[in-house]
Amino acid sequence: MQPFLPFEVIAAIRFLAEGKRQTLLTVIGAAVGVSVILFMTSLLHGVQSNIFNRVLSTQAHIVISPPEEVSRPLRERDGPREMATIQKPAQRLKSIDQWQVISARLLARPDVTAVSPTAAGAAFAVKGAAANPVTLTGIEPEAFYRIIDLREKIVSGSADIQPGGLLIGTELANDLGLGLGEKIRIRTNRSTGTGGDQTFTIHGIFDLGNKDANERSVYTSLRSAQSLLNLPGGITSLSVDIRDPYQAEVVAGELRASMGVNAESWVKTFQQVFTALSTQSVANYTIQFFVAVAVALGISSVLVVSVVQRSREIGILRAMGASRGRILRIFLTQGASIGFMGSLAGSALGAGFVLLWRIFARNPDGTEFFPVTMDPALFLRTILAATVTGLITALLPALSAARLNPVDAIRG
Repeated sequence: MQPFLPFEVIAAIRFLAEGKRQTLLTVIGAAVGVSVILFMTSLLHGVQSNIFNRVLSTQAHIVISPPEEVSRPLRERDGPREMATIQKPAQRLKSIDQWQVISARLLARPDVTAVSPTAAGAAFAVKGAAANPVTLTGIEPEAFYRIIDLREKIVSGSADIQPGGLLIGTELANDLGLGLGEKIRIRTNRSTGTGGDQTFTIHGIFDLGNKDANERSVYTSLRSAQSLLNLPGGITSLSVDIRDPYQAEVVAGELRASMGVNAESWVKTFQQVFTALSTQSVANYTIQFFVAVAVALGISSVLVVSVVQRSREIGILRAMGASRGRILRIFLTQGASIGFMGSLAGSALGAGFVLLWRIFARNPDGTEFFPVTMDPALFLRTILAATVTGLITALLPALSAARLNPVDAIRG
């Protein structure tokens, strides 16, 4: 028993089958367009994800810090005129006021996923006569690793910071000739009388993918850093991650307005990178649009020719009682079918392009340039979009067919 098909579907399939070459060329054209869109979109997502992960692998989405020291005008009176000389004061290392309250308010926001307090300041890593300038950062590992996961960057040892433990970069370890389990002194500025000096054991060596960062970054527990930096119970910044990183500047603006804090987003810190990512997205969408237009025009032109070629059949159908709506639906079905078949073939072709990229696009050491994934949701959206595009582009030819006068169409 054959499954029931509406008359419109049967007629559309017959019309497509009668013009096999014409249908095949149209489907191939749609497939090429779909494959280009899929491959370029997957490639762009891979590039952007790679850049994004590299940028934010060592950077929080938003960093909250104490407000800068306010400049105070020094005024002199000279007759009726008043002159002012403004000198910007030197910035002192100070804590965020009531940071625990601010942290609790941040965690209560639905768009915030993680908050981590840090105490950071300048110090010296000392071994023997060598004293390398470093940035000492005190962290609470459980909270900090939700934002910047140092565990993924450890090349030797462990990221588990125990009391008296220290994590250092690969370049600093090479410069000072240090290894796991060895001792190192961290000394902060004594010229102000507030500095400290403490000996740590190296528990882990990390690689942040940046030579300067590996040379100047050291991590320890929050309490140890607070003691060395003379910040008892205080912190110098709050690192914040949100659900949508691209909304970081908007959220930072809201925090500045509602909490009165100094909040700086990664979008502002890496403005050139953000601009480059946005430009890439605009360029990709522009190319997709013009490719889709080209495919749509191809489908529409083929259906226009099909209406002219089958005007007699359309006239006979109308004379036999077929309504204008039924004729309209026949050609709409043709357009949707071409779009659907082209999207299926294009999806397979696009997946093949992605696989070829994975095989041949390699670094000299054999690793991938960057990971390019095939998102099933992207393929489903593209198939749906191609089918809808075929349906829409078939509308004008379908209306033209539905308006044919039966007598004129039969006479040719």
